[in-house]
Amino acid sequence: MVSQTQTAVRTVHAGLIGSGIQRSRTPAMHVEEARCNGIECRYDLIDLDVLGVGADALPGLIRRAQDDGFAGLNITHPCKQAATHEVDELSEHAEALGAINTIVFRDGRRIGHNTDWWGFASGFRRGLPQAHVGNVVLIGAGGAGVAVAHALATLGAQTIRVFDIDPQRTARLVAQLAPHHTACRFEAGEDMAQALRQADGLAHATPTGMMGHPGLPVDPDLLEQRHWVAEVVYFPLETALLQAAAQRGCRVVNGGGMAVYQAVGAFELFTGIAPDVERMIRHFGSLGEGGGI
Repeated sequence: MVSQTQTAVRTVHAGLIGSGIQRSRTPAMHVEEARCNGIECRYDLIDLDVLGVGADALPGLIRRAQDDGFAGLNITHPCKQAATHEVDELSEHAEALGAINTIVFRDGRRIGHNTDWWGFASGFRRGLPQAHVGNVVLIGAGGAGVAVAHALATLGAQTIRVFDIDPQRTARLVAQLAPHHTACRFEAGEDMAQALRQADGLAHATPTGMMGHPGLPVDPDLLEQRHWVAEVVYFPLETALLQAAAQRGCRVVNGGGMAVYQAVGAFELFTGIAPDVERMIRHFGSLGEGGGI
């Protein structure tokens, strides 16, 4: 029983399901922002690698979290697409993307959301507020690439040329997003040099440049000072691509904004409280190097 001098503290239980997520910054961001809002947050890492299971264990893991009273779950690689089949309802953007990174449990139902695309769009506009996005080159047609393409089209892109080592993946992205963005033309890229000569900027959405995946996704000599370059990788924040682009005078934006803003969106979905974005950005920056969503 709560005494007259005490106030019951609201508790929120959430978690992240994915593979190789032990260095994720997401739990710390949620726990600290909850504390600042007078909420006690427990945020569990449900790591498939640690559990020794694959994505086929997803249905059971989601069911257990729901039964245990979780407010919701974040979902990351390799489960974002598969998780769409484990919810009762998809948000408009999640349906367009065919992938979710957040599940909210409410009144016995599961609602799937995608805050990745909004995270990229918000981080992009924060970092490059005046950038023109009429003609864009996108490298990567996987889950992150689809979210970035959706974000850029929502921001007003008229042409997005997509480059990926898997032509079928590129074709799926085009077929998936074209019906939702009739004002934007999605094309499979063929000639990177020509595409960049016509482009306002370059968005990168592959693991290249991450810790453990060194290298450059594009020949930096193709970049011009007039280009902007946007990255989804945030471990490290300053990738080789961003270093090379900055040396050529390009305006750049790192992947930290996407990482923070996807958590901002998920926090509000879990708690019903709009978090303090600037505070979450400061806290993210204080966490040092971390990997994963």
